[in-house]
This record gives sequence, structure tokens and C-alpha cells, in this order.
Amino acid sequence: MLNIKNKRVTIIGAKKSGIALARLVSGLGGKPKISEGRSIIELGSELEELQGLQALEYFHFELGGNSREFIEDSDIVVLSPGVRFDADVVRFAMEKGICVLGEIEFAAQFCNKPIIAVTGSNGKTTVVTLITKVIEAAGMKACLCGNVGSPFSEHVLHLDDIDYVVLEVSSFQMESLIPASSSFRDENVISDISVKGFKPFISVILNFSQNHLDRHKDLYEYFNAKTRVCLNQDRHDHAVINFQDHMLAKFALKLDANLIYFNKEDDKGKNPNHLAVKAVAKILGIDMEVCNGVFGKFGGVEHRMEKVRDIDGVDYINDSKATTVESGRWALNILNRPVVMICGGKDKGSDYTVLKDLVSKKVKKMIVIGAARDLINNAFSGSVDIELIEKLEDAVLRSREIAKSGDCVLLSPMCASFDQFDNFEHRGKVFKELVNKL
Repeated sequence: MLNIKNKRVTIIGAKKSGIALARLVSGLGGKPKISEGRSIIELGSELEELQGLQALEYFHFELGGNSREFIEDSDIVVLSPGVRFDADVVRFAMEKGICVLGEIEFAAQFCNKPIIAVTGSNGKTTVVTLITKVIEAAGMKACLCGNVGSPFSEHVLHLDDIDYVVLEVSSFQMESLIPASSSFRDENVISDISVKGFKPFISVILNFSQNHLDRHKDLYEYFNAKTRVCLNQDRHDHAVINFQDHMLAKFALKLDANLIYFNKEDDKGKNPNHLAVKAVAKILGIDMEVCNGVFGKFGGVEHRMEKVRDIDGVDYINDSKATTVESGRWALNILNRPVVMICGGKDKGSDYTVLKDLVSKKVKKMIVIGAARDLINNAFSGSVDIELIEKLEDAVLRSREIAKSGDCVLLSPMCASFDQFDNFEHRGKVFKELVNKL
């Protein structure tokens, strides 16, 4: 285990992962400090939580930028998931010979339980939720964390009664993953820092499609970030890969881990998410009937095709978690009634035009909100009747006027939420509140 006692650990980013990291560092005897690029005004309610950390020994923070002076005496720099790996502050730290790790990788240094890490462009939250329920139905205990719920670093010192850590990981969290073991030394650093690479017992890559191209320069960089989840696995580990995704299937041939494919040729018509969960269960020695029992009782995850209510024969569906074009495609494909679709938000570099044919068949009216309004309007112009409305509140009111009995109103944004909301959960919660007021 990495010894950080008395080490100066600078955390970049003060959102919930950064707060959890500061507490973890302090609990391990380190000297935490947080560098946050946002100002006091931009932090809003998060400032109170940040100030609450001042009770920790040695803790201090800076706001309004990431200054070199604040970082240069660090032994370790840890990045919150929202911090780009090519940011100036990261380059500066690396040039100084400082050990730079992402939050997931740093927390993994102190984890003594097997990790099941799940990534992919779509379906991650559903799959990690199902894996957790299957493990618990089999009489074991699992800790679900990462990109869903609470940060890994919040739980890593509290795993004594846990059998498996089930981790949802995003491409952002894997950008900084390093090879199996790395050492960092610089004459300005007090001592060597040796870290182990992130090495899950089971990695799962569900699928790959365009996403986060506002963060990654192209599809190849995004693909490389996603597949780094397998980087340090060996013959003692397992990689669960979608056989129908040709890029992933080709990539999998290079892996050192035991390779398990799901969604094979003879699986056509079956739910790929269920197949992935069953592949993991088989590795863990869990009977398939346990999986089937969990699937039968599973009502879905919040903000993913979640029925809010029926009003005069119109179903209102909260699919706020649909932040990609492929998620929007999936939502439209499973609906068999006319759709009033509310979409839009902060663009992620997506190509919306790939859905023109499907939208023209399924959507009777598209209401586009948020910063990406003009972009989405241009993509679907001529394919569907479109209205541009800035705010979600007004879009919900307008959908009530448009939708008739037998229709459904679908919030499936196909965009990030950060133009108007804290995250997709916040957006979904607001949508449900608005619908319940109709």
C-alpha cells in the first residue's frame, strides 16, 4: 500500500471527488490541500463544504486558479474527474517530476478488495447496479461507487465487510491511468513515490460509440481512454468484452487477461446488459438463476427511461441520463407510440444527424433546449417539427400543450447537463418536479 504519511498531496478540483480525496489523504496521515479553478461566486453552496475541511490537520486551499506556487512543493498531485489530463497545471506537475494520479487510481492504492470495473459509452449505471444486486442476492456484499453515487475515495478505507467493489468508471477517470508500476523522482521531491497501476480483478467494456468529443480530441483518443481499464490486467484477471462491437473485439485480442466475450452471434435478441452481468456472475461462481431473479425484479435506474406519471393518457418519461446520441437512439427504439421529445443541453461534440431517419419516424415534435439548441436544430431541420425553447421549465409546459392521449413526452437530452444544471441527476430531478406540478 502506498505510504502517504506526511506527504503533501495536492488535489485539483473541489467537487465531491475532491472533498472525498482530502478526507482520505488526511485519514492516511497525509497533508491535503485543494487547488480549485472556480471563484468563490462560482462555487456557490460547495464553498461551505470546502471550508468545513479546514478542521483537517494541515489542510488549506486556493480558489480562482491553479497556481504553480501552490503545486510545486507537492509530493503527489491527484486529479478530480473533471480535470483534463492535458491541462497546464498537470503538465507543470509532470515537468517537475511530481507523481500525478487520477482519483480512481489514487484510491485504488489503498483498496484491499477485488474490483469489478465497468465502462462503456452506454449502459454503465444499469450494469453496475445489476452486478451489485446479483452479488447481494448471492449472499455477498458489494460496494457500488465511482461515476455513480459517491466517489471511490469516500469508501476505500471502509471495506472490511465488503466482498467486491463495483466501480463505474468513465473515460475522464481513466485518462491518467499509468502502467503496472511507476516511480517518480525529482531532486525537489523529498522521497520516491512508487505506485501500482489500477488493476481490476474484472474489467467490463460494454460498448463504444461517439461521446465526449468536447473532452477528447477524436474518437481514437476516447477509445484509448476507455480501454485503459484493461491496461494492467494479467492472466489472473478477467476482461469481459462485447463481441458485437468490432473495435472492442479486435482490441481484446491483445489483452493479457482471461478474455470473456458477451453478446455473441447466438445471443441475438437478448439484452446485452443482462449478458454482461451474467458473464461477471459466471466468473464469480454465481448461479444464472440468481441473475434471472434479479432481472425479473429490477425496475430500472433513476433517470433512465423512468416513467414519471401518466396525465390524460400521456406518459412522461425521464431519460435525463441519456447524455449521448446512442442513448437517445436506444430510448426512441423501445418506444412504440408518438413521441414529443425534449432534448438539448451542452453539446459533447456529437453527430446528431445519424438519428435523422429514426427521429423522422418516431418523433412528432422535438423541443430543443439549452446551449446546443441551434446545433441540434440544424442537424434535424427538415426531418421533424422543431421548437427552440431555452429553459426546461418552459419546454415541459409546452409539451403538455402538444401531447395528446396515446403520446409520450420523453426527456432524452443527448447532451451534457452543465449549461443549466449541476449534473444529469439534477436535470432529471427538476424534470420530475415540473411534471408532477402539471
